Amino acid sequence: MNLKWNIFRCPADLREELGKQLNIPPVVAQLLIKRGITDPREGERFLSPSLNHLYDPFVMKDMDKAVARVIQAIQGQENILIYGDYDVDGITACALLVDFLRLLGIQASYHIPHRLKEGYSLNLEAVKKFAAQGVELLICVDCGISDREEIKFAQQLGMDTIVVDHHEVPAQPPPASAILNPLQLDCPFPFKGLAGVGVAFNLVVALRSRLRELGFWRDRGEPNLRRYLDLVALGTIADIVPLMDMNRVLVKHGLKELENSARPGLSALKEVSRIGGREISTGQVAFRLAPRLNAGGRVADGQMGVKLLLAKEYAEAKMIAEELDRANRERQAIEEGIYREAKEVIQQEGLMHRRSLVLSSDSWHPGVIGIVASKLAEEFWRPTILIAMDGEEGKGSARSIVGFHLYEGLKECGKHLLGFGGHKYAAGLRISRNKLKAFSDGFEKAAKGKVKDEDLTPTIFIDAEVQLKEITPQLLGHLALFPPYGAANPRPLFSTRDKLPLYDVRTVGKDSLKFKLKEEKAAYEIIGFGMGYLAHHLPPELRIAFHPQMNDWKGLKRLQLELRAVEIDRDG
Repeated sequence: MNLKWNIFRCPADLREELGKQLNIPPVVAQLLIKRGITDPREGERFLSPSLNHLYDPFVMKDMDKAVARVIQAIQGQENILIYGDYDVDGITACALLVDFLRLLGIQASYHIPHRLKEGYSLNLEAVKKFAAQGVELLICVDCGISDREEIKFAQQLGMDTIVVDHHEVPAQPPPASAILNPLQLDCPFPFKGLAGVGVAFNLVVALRSRLRELGFWRDRGEPNLRRYLDLVALGTIADIVPLMDMNRVLVKHGLKELENSARPGLSALKEVSRIGGREISTGQVAFRLAPRLNAGGRVADGQMGVKLLLAKEYAEAKMIAEELDRANRERQAIEEGIYREAKEVIQQEGLMHRRSLVLSSDSWHPGVIGIVASKLAEEFWRPTILIAMDGEEGKGSARSIVGFHLYEGLKECGKHLLGFGGHKYAAGLRISRNKLKAFSDGFEKAAKGKVKDEDLTPTIFIDAEVQLKEITPQLLGHLALFPPYGAANPRPLFSTRDKLPLYDVRTVGKDSLKFKLKEEKAAYEIIGFGMGYLAHHLPPELRIAFHPQMNDWKGLKRLQLELRAVEIDRDG
């Protein structure tokens, strides 16, 4: 694939000074600067994230109001219902709040909307049903911020509502009793990148604190909220929010909780995902645990995910986990069919001249189109929207690329939509069939205004150019402090500074490439997984982009560079 190399250029004096202050090699300082960290104190917090680094939840706008209203409900034994989105973020946030409230003796109920029958977020029929059930306090998690009419209706029916969300805030927010969302313009909470489950966790931390002041824990044990970090890590990683600042702390410690979680549901989920008994990485969460937990909401029933996480007995949890595993296999088959069909349309209709891709079909499953839109956006490097039509209305999922703010783009042509919500890189929408053409044209116009020619070439972002002799055991020791990896903190990627001679080129395994590079008098081993096709196309000298790692084979450890890209010709 033709890739544009974007090599981070860092002022030498800045990296030298930060390196000196933190007692780290300059190249490690450059990695921190690339991640927006130039202050030594911030660098220390990044390299050694502690739960003490979490912010005071009461700094968040409306937290006092939300806590007061929940405590009123607790003291009055009110009927509380938690309403969550059907993705992993919403499922984990819902399970967290339900579990905590039940710990307090409140038999809180919950509801996850059915993707096909109810659609995304709150709906009027559900509100009517909750009122009939006697719900007095409705808490929306990972949704609600765009549900002005539905929350107004709940108010009319005598229900108070608290919105716990992290999506973009519309011009007219809903008339809720309290809105917890760091993205509110006048919210002073210092970190804006929380997932929905992260906002829910802050609510629980604040509730425990205020209940402590009221003497609530005198006659019962005060809960250790660390036990909820497994859910926080799961939802945060799955929602692809930036793993920096507060999220980094939550995920770093949450992964440890996830490895040793006592929840029967997570033990069963790890077992069917075949990662039980091993150290868990963000990649395993993103590609093994999360898809199975998501599968219920995509092709079955989102309630299954919450039921799994709240299960008290392993036998029950194992049955649910196996059902989710089956649903995930069904999801994969549906996804592959939609992907092939969408790709054929792009190629047959010659859509590559466009700055955006907007496709629709009456046969597509609305629960899977988001995954396919993500694959297509990455493959064709264009903002991509897939719309699943059902009668005269369709539901769409949108994914974007670097350089195009999806939510802002949708706002530009929002007059053609029945509704939409989301953020910079992902969004959902509803549309009438007769508006498809107008919307497609309007979105293309919005994309043309922002996406330049050079933006249409996939870019590989390189943290630093190095000489291979700089890749020392000491450097690898520092790099071991950089996980957990994810959005805004990808695995560090280096490139060689110059073209280097290569030799001993061969293919190994099924389709992997192996060769050696020579720098001065030293030889370095390169492995390119799935890149065997390059074996007969490499010149005598080349530059590479790579991840350094220690390869442990039969107890013998040696440096190995994992190949990510080859640059044969270098402009300039």
